[in-house]
Amino acid sequence: MFFYLKGKFELNEKIKQVSLQNCFISEITLAELKFGAECSNRIQENMEMVDDFAKEITIVPIFNSLDVYAREKARLKKSGKMLDDFDLLIGATAIANKLIMVTENGKHLDRMSEISIENWIVR
Repeated sequence: MFFYLKGKFELNEKIKQVSLQNCFISEITLAELKFGAECSNRIQENMEMVDDFAKEITIVPIFNSLDVYAREKARLKKSGKMLDDFDLLIGATAIANKLIMVTENGKHLDRMSEISIENWIVR
């Protein structure tokens, strides 16, 4: 979502194609966006941008994803292919809600079973 907020890679056009009403973010993604704003040189401006974005998009809670998270974390630990907890929670949220995960980080998240991934970033 960072690239979308920065107006890069024509993501605004892709989101228009699928409709913003069909796009969702995890609570964890929102937390990461807020962290990024706090780490920036323009905290207030970036926090306002994140808050405005959060008003426009559906934010999916993680509660119903916790079983998927636990199952996937245990499976990945046993296989020695762990993921960062936040990435795992975001992926679990997509799986639990039967959503397509739009990410440029497919090479890591595709370790999760039953995840459906699309990459909208063309470099």
